[in-house]
Amino acid sequence: MASPAIIVVQKRQPQLEKAKLVAYNSEAPDIELMFNPTDITFARTVKWESKDGNRGTTLLPKVNFSGVEPYKFTLKQLLYDTYETKESVMKKYIDNIKKGVESINKMADNRPPVYIFTWGTEYFYCVITSLTYTLNMFLSDGTPVRALVDIALQEVDKKNLPGGRESASKGDARATDQKGQTLIKANK
Repeated sequence: MASPAIIVVQKRQPQLEKAKLVAYNSEAPDIELMFNPTDITFARTVKWESKDGNRGTTLLPKVNFSGVEPYKFTLKQLLYDTYETKESVMKKYIDNIKKGVESINKMADNRPPVYIFTWGTEYFYCVITSLTYTLNMFLSDGTPVRALVDIALQEVDKKNLPGGRESASKGDARATDQKGQTLIKANK
């Protein structure tokens, strides 16, 4: 009697999804994180206003809701390392990241780029509000080969992006000039 064949089942390793800042409309180079963050903290504030003297029966001020701020989040201590390849970490990674806080010359409104933060799924359309990087390893010739990067981001409305040609506001208060540019009529 023949012995039964042994079947070896190999599990496929899931593909590692890297977190990225994808430049909207290819405005700038995408920023791919070399290593995924261990945590991301999202923060949003809600604005409430109160006026002096406007108090309820408990003597606490009456408050009125006045809106929400966009989500803000920071990608902290992102590690970029080129020691093995002996390339400059500035040229390979940091110079592209720095473009996120510089004006785009080809844009009429001369602003930094908008990104889409993705990590397997799309989180937010956002802009970089702050960039800090520390070079902390160098080759003997002074070439920087390791950097720690902190990127602070702020959510933007994907339906009303910075530099967009069309405002989200509609109605009789809008008009256009001879060149087709939008003007706002003043109320008299």
